[in-house]
Amino acid sequence: MVKSMEVQELHEKLKTDNNLLIVDVREQAEWDEVRIPGAILLPLSELEKRFSELPKDKALILQCRSGKRSLNAGYFLADKGYTDLTNLEGGILAWMDEGYDIIE
Repeated sequence: MVKSMEVQELHEKLKTDNNLLIVDVREQAEWDEVRIPGAILLPLSELEKRFSELPKDKALILQCRSGKRSLNAGYFLADKGYTDLTNLEGGILAWMDEGYDIIE
């Protein structure tokens, strides 16, 4: 199952929860333009080959531009046995709309 989370909730969780990992599933060119601090890049196009690089002992927060690709990534990872999966609603667009820190 893939849960969902609003960007405001993630912003608060990042202050206290060290057991989560933001996984950006956008492509390299998108990542190079802007990203959430602390996120790692694992493009959706490479997920099938590289998913085993992701830890199963952390909460994975899946993020893309708007939340659609990351939801698909979540379904894929759930099928592969990952259990602590959360889709970031609105993706990086919602994150930037709130004025939260980004890396450009």
